[in-house]
Order: sequence, then C-alpha cells, then structure tokens
Amino acid sequence: MNSRVSAAVLLSAILLPGCAAAASAASNELRVCADPNNMPFSNSEQAGFENKIAELAAQKLGKTLSYTWWAQRRGFVRNTLKAGLCDVVVGVPAHYDLVENTRPYYRSTYVFVSRADRHLDLGSMADPRLKQLRVGVHLIGDDGNNTPPAHALGDQGIVDNVRGYLIYGDYREPDPPARLIEAVENGEIDVAAAWGPLAGYVAKTSKVPLTLSPISGSERFAPLRFQFEIAMGVRKGDHALRDQLNEFIAGHANEIAELLQSYGVPLVENNWPAAPGDLK
Repeated sequence: MNSRVSAAVLLSAILLPGCAAAASAASNELRVCADPNNMPFSNSEQAGFENKIAELAAQKLGKTLSYTWWAQRRGFVRNTLKAGLCDVVVGVPAHYDLVENTRPYYRSTYVFVSRADRHLDLGSMADPRLKQLRVGVHLIGDDGNNTPPAHALGDQGIVDNVRGYLIYGDYREPDPPARLIEAVENGEIDVAAAWGPLAGYVAKTSKVPLTLSPISGSERFAPLRFQFEIAMGVRKGDHALRDQLNEFIAGHANEIAELLQSYGVPLVENNWPAAPGDLK
C-alpha cells in the first residue's frame, strides 16, 4: 500500500470534515485503520481479535471490509484516520482525545505474568518481593511516557532489577510486543507487568504454563491507572459512523465478549450505560 498521502486527500480531510464524515457513514465499505504486525490485536492475515470484531461489525452493518495497514506507533492516527485513508480504529482508550470515541466495548487491566512452576502468586504493585525479582515492563520511549507499571516501580525506587522491553520492538520480527512475555517463558525475567490482552493471548498459546493475576494495590500510585476501557475511534465530528458503531456494540455485546475471551483477554466487570444513545 502506498504510504504517501495525496494532497487531495489531505485537503479533503482538513477542509471538508463534515463531508468526509457523512460519506464514511453512508458508504457500503467499512474502512479500518490497523497494524499489520501486532497480535493479538491485528495483523495482515486478519487473525487478531480487532480484525474479528471489525469483520463482525462489517457483517452486521451490511458493509464490506477493507484495511489501511500502518504500524501503530506515534503518528498512526495522523497518517491513517486523519489523512482520510480509513474511517475507524477498532481499539483506542476510551476518551482518547485524537479521535471521536464510541462507547467502550471492553475493559481490561494490567496483569502480572509469571511461570506457573514458580508459584509466585503476585498481585500487588506494592509487593516487597518486586525489589528482588527480575521484573520486565514495556517501555514506550525515552521521554518519560511509559506504562503505568514502569512508573509505579520507579516511584518505589525499584530500578536496578527492572528490565525494559520496547513496546515497538524490532518491527522486522513478528508481533514485537510479545518479547516481554516470551522473556518470562524462557526464564530471562521472573515476572512481567503487562497489558492484559497481550499477556492473556500469549499465555493462552504458550507451551510453558503461565500464571496471570490482575495488578492490585494501585491506589497509592494515583493518578496512574491500571485498568482501561477500550472503544473504537472515528474521525472527529463523524457522529454518524460513531452512532452506527455504538448500535453495533450495544446490540452484540455478548458476541464481542465471547470473542475477546477466546483470545484470552482478561475482562473486568463494567457499569456501562445500557443504551448506545447514552454516550452520544
């Protein structure tokens, strides 16, 4: 796929947002922005759970499904959704300010991951054993914008025994974020503090039995959060497509939950509104 955005597309996205929004909702095509190498979320073989949710949405909305593939790093939304190349990102944090959010369709949590044969039974981010264990976390960059577990460990002065794995990793390899969980499998580290959907999927498919436990004791690290609601994102102002997707999410919540569970995603109980109109 051509990675360059034409001047015409850019001008349309900037100058005619209302027309673009109306067209995306009326179109018989559901154009999805996604990463081609980021299981369990998405890949170019359309094997991720976000791919399956997009497929279900397209089917229920009577649309054909198409993709714009782009590595999900800094600039992802700017180079895909905002550039007008596609109309929906299937997984974004609820209230993400770069997009128009749908209602959330699941809530998950950061978890501790360890080998089952270690019997560590970790739960709390304040567990004193974290000062001695080899702990792995995802790092986003060198600008201080890192994951909640990385910040919480640093706040406690737990640094020397912590190993960071870049979440972007080596994109030439399959599914770069999985290196963190693989380090637990092979004994490189004792425990990983990882985002639940990634950890749950790798644990489900691992040849080495792994134990997952939701991270608790996060209150002392506020305003850091360890649980997040996940929604879909469309272009700002595209209320029509947002509302179509809200109807889909509300009407097919059980199917979506079953699909997520089949990928090992740890789901946290929620208190979301019953009607899609509540989040319009």
